Amino acid sequence: MSVPQYRKVAALALVAGLGFSLTACSTKGDDDSGKSAAGKTVITVDCQPDGSQKDLLKNWNDDVAAFEKANPDITIKSVSVGQQCDNPPDFTARLTGGTMTDVFYGYMTDLQQVLDSGQAMDITQYVNKDTVPTWDSVDPALKAVFTDDSKVYAVPSKNYSMGLLYNKTLFAKAGLDVANPPKTWADVRTAAKKISALGGGVAGYADYSAGNTGGWHFTAELYSQGGQILSPDGKKADFNNAQGKQVLQNIKDMRYGDNSMGSRQLLQWGDLLTNAAGGKVGMFVGAPDATTAIVQTFQGKYDEWAMAPLPGQDGAAKGTLGGGEGYFFRKDLTPEQVKAGLKWIAFEKLTPGKGQFDYARAKPQNQPVGLPQPLLFAGGSDAQKQEVDLRKANQNLPTENFALFEATPVPIKGEPANAQAIYAVLDSAMSGVLTNPNANIDELLKTAETKTNQLLASSK
Repeated sequence: MSVPQYRKVAALALVAGLGFSLTACSTKGDDDSGKSAAGKTVITVDCQPDGSQKDLLKNWNDDVAAFEKANPDITIKSVSVGQQCDNPPDFTARLTGGTMTDVFYGYMTDLQQVLDSGQAMDITQYVNKDTVPTWDSVDPALKAVFTDDSKVYAVPSKNYSMGLLYNKTLFAKAGLDVANPPKTWADVRTAAKKISALGGGVAGYADYSAGNTGGWHFTAELYSQGGQILSPDGKKADFNNAQGKQVLQNIKDMRYGDNSMGSRQLLQWGDLLTNAAGGKVGMFVGAPDATTAIVQTFQGKYDEWAMAPLPGQDGAAKGTLGGGEGYFFRKDLTPEQVKAGLKWIAFEKLTPGKGQFDYARAKPQNQPVGLPQPLLFAGGSDAQKQEVDLRKANQNLPTENFALFEATPVPIKGEPANAQAIYAVLDSAMSGVLTNPNANIDELLKTAETKTNQLLASSK
């Protein structure tokens, strides 16, 4: 799970009215060919930054102008759907109503939902190094996420993996070694107790439990135990076991055994990061770009935050959750529109030095340069080398704060099929142990298992 600048999940659950009317967004004109009166190929593209993101909006509009100048036969019509770009309820509403833009943003977890809706085009025959010059450099694992039955349905545009973010200022105040963050969940518990002892409403460790975010973090923490959400064939839940119980027991022990997670629970994306920016959270699980949200949206400070690998139960984590986003193409587009859309995504999302990788532009705007992710390009590729060199040349944040995370990689596991629906189910298990001191972990997991299996059976 991630968003254009950082990962969000349903922080603003707006089903409609996100900057545009929920009416069909296809740009097919009077001749029903996607051509304007001037004979140009016209496409609508969503996820334009909204008015509150002034620099990002200017950058987007400048990029559209530069792209159209270089491609005078193409017109880009931008659509803003709010900072969220894809909160699950709104995305589902647009899919159901057939009101997506021609080229529309989606999470990696959205593939099955998009396929079930019948709204996306198979772009296999169109996506290659001619339409996307860096296509051969894109990490094959990321391509695979948007591929079904050997057919490509979307182009990856960002990715992430999760670790342990921690507040260096609070660590120092609590007498903890900033250079030696927790390596196991027992270490997290010990550190959380010391941080919460500072008082003032500080939570030593914080976690999500609402708006699908609780299930998202349950999954990451289950991966750290070596577990998996679904059976290998994807037909049954596989978290009602010792590993799933340990995830909830860790949380319950910190919440009620130690009182180190604070009294306010049922946190969604914005809630936790608001508290983190205000110096009220010692540690939480997240991706590197969560620090961007803390700074840009909630007025925190980069200097205060560092990142370590995801903890394991008794040693190194056995896995961590990875995800990301990409762009799908409406099923009714002309070949010219598909090619135009691919050219735009290549320009804005997959070219070192351009669009999201225009670090020379981002640096003076105080946009973050130096985060270890996204890593869209495969190791050793020319595109990756160019992107990393540009990043290092323009970095404007303390990259040493991510050194431990980068130097100690944890095996990445993707999100499960039907992820958003499963996360919603698992929210109840996370909220149960965070709001009820007498919560029965076995019962919570059994209920979630039953609901997940029903969900999987109904989606066949």
